[in-house]
Amino acid sequence: MFYGLLIMPFIPSALCSIYQHPSELPNATFDFIIVGGGTAGSVLANRLTENENFHVLLIEAGPNNEGVIDSIVPAFAFNLANTAFDWNFTTTPQAALNGRILGFERGHILGGSSSMNGMIYTRGSSSDFDRFAQVTGEPGWSWHRLLPYVFKYEQWTAPVDNHDTSDEFDPRIHGFKGLLKTTLPGILNPSVDNRIVQAARQLKGDFAFNLDMNSGNPLGTGWMQSTFGGGMRSSAATAYLSPKFQARPNMHILLQTRATRILKTSGPSDLTLRTVELTSGTEDTGPMTLLTAKKEVILAAGSIGTPHILLHSGIGNKSELAGLGIPSVLDLPSVGKNLTEHPIFSATFTLNIKDDHDPWTKQANYLYLYGDPTLEAEALALWNANRTGPLISLGRVDHIIWGRVPGSSSIFHQFDDPSSGPNSAHYELGLGVCFWGFLDYILVAPLFSLVEDLWSVLDLVSPRHWNNLNHVAHSNNLIFAFTGGFVKLQSNNPLDAPLINPAYFESEFDLFVGREALKAFSRFMSAPAWRDVLIGPAGALANATTDALLNAFLRNVTTPGAHPVGTASMSKRGASWGVVNPDLVLKGASGLRVVDASIMPFVPCAHTQAAVYVIAERAADIIKAAWQ
Repeated sequence: MFYGLLIMPFIPSALCSIYQHPSELPNATFDFIIVGGGTAGSVLANRLTENENFHVLLIEAGPNNEGVIDSIVPAFAFNLANTAFDWNFTTTPQAALNGRILGFERGHILGGSSSMNGMIYTRGSSSDFDRFAQVTGEPGWSWHRLLPYVFKYEQWTAPVDNHDTSDEFDPRIHGFKGLLKTTLPGILNPSVDNRIVQAARQLKGDFAFNLDMNSGNPLGTGWMQSTFGGGMRSSAATAYLSPKFQARPNMHILLQTRATRILKTSGPSDLTLRTVELTSGTEDTGPMTLLTAKKEVILAAGSIGTPHILLHSGIGNKSELAGLGIPSVLDLPSVGKNLTEHPIFSATFTLNIKDDHDPWTKQANYLYLYGDPTLEAEALALWNANRTGPLISLGRVDHIIWGRVPGSSSIFHQFDDPSSGPNSAHYELGLGVCFWGFLDYILVAPLFSLVEDLWSVLDLVSPRHWNNLNHVAHSNNLIFAFTGGFVKLQSNNPLDAPLINPAYFESEFDLFVGREALKAFSRFMSAPAWRDVLIGPAGALANATTDALLNAFLRNVTTPGAHPVGTASMSKRGASWGVVNPDLVLKGASGLRVVDASIMPFVPCAHTQAAVYVIAERAADIIKAAWQ
């Protein structure tokens, strides 16, 4: 694996209102205070400051994204984990994963997780959002009512190599004038990519070729879309907080500053929450800074940060808070509950393919697997020169299969189908060339005591085999987890990390879907397209011939998918559960709104960033309308 360097200096513009400490702020009162400069917060800061009468303060706990090469260069994205740009959370011991404690990555940088994620761009199914509308009683959260916001934020961009994409996506369902760049793979491997499409057309049915998975009907095999363009990541920060937007006189950005609590604001007899308590840098003692919004505080700290702040503010389960000595301000038992996540695991098939159609595949594999310094320097020089080469994408996953468990499966005698409808997936298979899957083995296997299996896989990809071997790997997300986890407090100190329990595979349904996903991958590799090149499954998957062995495989290799939702869920007004109303205002209070992934009542069958963008875009319009 190779590592990027922070080589691009940040030169702040004289017009940019960016501050590093609360004492630098021009005044202590703003119309809106947005807590969290991540995906949703960046969108809100941009859209609200379109009204020159709205003065907005965006607060981010992490540093600026400017000049962070590991965030800018797509291939360097995984270098950001376990650094100052990551919150460095961990899960509680996962009972169904052999008690393993897992790293739980969340962006600690302007742009949040959109500045460090894998950039995969998937919207989900139409029924995912229609279910949001049904559960909340608000038609505005339905697919067709949200689709205009997708066109508003999306800027479809041609891939770097400018190849013909007419049979890879449907331009009718994409936006071309928005802020967030989206695109298709810019480095193709015909020897593998062509066979994937052939296999899809041969097998049809569950694997049928889908021209564009972002149509609202994602099922089948399609080309992967991503949030980068011109060889660089497109994040909420680069799209919505670029210098031309930072130059707005009514936009203020406060970095390296952490919100600890939301406090009651003196006023009418009802519960009004418009005051934010802050601490800057690493300080954990001394006086806190208090800032009060004239109109609203908008909590956009994400599915981990938002419940963490609410609970420390005395908003949550009254009895649980009392056990930590936190006075109850508002008894909302749903805060921090219903944490739903995508577990991810990886498996690999070996192929006998001459690697002579793709000049960058060998180079990229050497970079990822062996960290060859000469090739690394060449690749970085190429990227710096013209934003091309093997660094323009994160791994070589060019296709995705979205699949469902057959409706006749015995598991449905025991469980109801947790998906939102027949056009929603239960699992995802990300198909790509060798080093993606082996990267997962390299990073994960030593932690799981699979060292023997790790070295057997590495032997397959050692340089002595490069003349005649290639590989297909898949990374696999379980889309609809049956079991919900939680985010809780471990103490009454707001600076202590929360307890995060995604409860991976604690339901037999989830484990069943995991096995079905692995079996589906094997069925896909049985297509005639692979017959002349297929060697077989590699590593532990080769010996996992029974359900018990597949279960063991899943328990050993599963890691977080980094798509948490649900911890501050929206629900109907007057519902006995939920945290926010359909307009995203905190139930039982005024002055405080929540806008981030935590408000989704269910995890969509998608990587969640697209859903967060559309939620934030609609939320901005809701807020503007409320304060006309």
